[in-house]
Amino acid sequence: MSSNLATMAYIGATILFILSLGGLSNPETARRGNLFGMVGMAIAVLATVLGPRVTAGGVPWIVGALVVGGAVGVFAAKKVQMTQMPELVALMHSLVGLAACLVGFASYVDTSVQFTGAEKAIHEVEIYVGILIGAVTFSGSLIAFGKLSGKIGGKPLLLPGRHLLNLAGLLVVIWFGAAFVQAHDIQAGMLPLLVMTVIALLFGIHMVMAIGGADMPVVVSMLNSYSGWAAAATGFMLSNDLLIVVGALVGSSGAILSYIMCRAMNRNFISVIAGGFGGGAPAPAAGGGAAAQPQGEVTPVSAVETAELLRESKSVIIVPGYGMAVAQAQHTVFEITRLLREKGVNVRFGIHPVAGRMPGHMNVLLAEAKVPYDIVLEMDEINDDFPDTDVTMVIGANDIVNPAAQDDPTSPIAGMPVLEVWKAKTSIVMKRSMASGYAGVDNPLFYKENNRMLFGDAKKMLDEVLAALKA
Repeated sequence: MSSNLATMAYIGATILFILSLGGLSNPETARRGNLFGMVGMAIAVLATVLGPRVTAGGVPWIVGALVVGGAVGVFAAKKVQMTQMPELVALMHSLVGLAACLVGFASYVDTSVQFTGAEKAIHEVEIYVGILIGAVTFSGSLIAFGKLSGKIGGKPLLLPGRHLLNLAGLLVVIWFGAAFVQAHDIQAGMLPLLVMTVIALLFGIHMVMAIGGADMPVVVSMLNSYSGWAAAATGFMLSNDLLIVVGALVGSSGAILSYIMCRAMNRNFISVIAGGFGGGAPAPAAGGGAAAQPQGEVTPVSAVETAELLRESKSVIIVPGYGMAVAQAQHTVFEITRLLREKGVNVRFGIHPVAGRMPGHMNVLLAEAKVPYDIVLEMDEINDDFPDTDVTMVIGANDIVNPAAQDDPTSPIAGMPVLEVWKAKTSIVMKRSMASGYAGVDNPLFYKENNRMLFGDAKKMLDEVLAALKA
């Protein structure tokens, strides 16, 4: 393939990637967006392998790597459950960071291309920054994987003087960066490069460990942004225009998504990275901390009673959470929704921006269960409708329906916009137990007079509700 033909293929792939991002912005066009992305990536890979920069001797190695990587991808696609998607995404981000690091070191020790003067300095800055971003992405994503999979606790690890540690690390990275650029040979430059890599790896660990459980959806989108910038840096190192463009697309879209999610949670993006909220016990409230310690007893309800409440309702709002994903109850939820709508009940879904463990987690589950897109509404679209709703069903959600976010200024989630399910005539919360949510905060909703608790596995309880509705 000639250089001009490869460039044209890259332009076509870039257009398809842009169309892919546009398609993924809406559930109704998401499948088409995925298709555009896959076709674009296939074109990009073929144009690279068949392009003028790959020699005949290198093709077997590339094909072998593609076969191995493709086999791993197919295995993961078949093996990984929908509930494990957040940690899988974090793990994939770590691989992008690792690739950026490896390409950076390989590019530095490669003597086949020689640079001099300003070109040499620019190339070395590209290598240094690429490895820096890649190392932070790699270690940070591994910690995120551990937290999302439950292998690492969700409570933030806040070291004394952590901000000073970060600042000191940044200054050391800058100092060794100057030493790296000024190095006269590979041996002299390898030491500052290795020191920077170690510091970047430690910073990635420290950064994500200091972030609480309630912030993990933002962390996933933030690491997605980092992986994009790591790919863009790799593109600069390899002088590959497509990698630069695609990396910039992923990096900028991930940053925009993180910003949107932080706005939705009334949080500052920088404060989230610095270990903003989502873990630890709240400070005692003034006047004895009554707001932080809900008083009263919960009112349990049975599946049959729940079905009766739903049957007598005219308007129902369902709020799904991570518990629905764990129980794989989305298909039963769809059956209940279909049955109620056939009976003339107005059923809708309220989706919080950070419901689940990754952006769009609940939307993907509901789409998988064939829930109509037009009844799945975002928080801002549905929050004003709760006072006119007969029954709200909360399925495995906790922090996103916690009134303490509005009522208790000392709560770790204070100020975070939540779905105001307690304003409905009756709210029903489905949980296995009274355990706190991912943020580790008690929920006053459970103790309200108009709230009922349906305890048990979400799938089992919803199956019983469905059976009672059909009776």
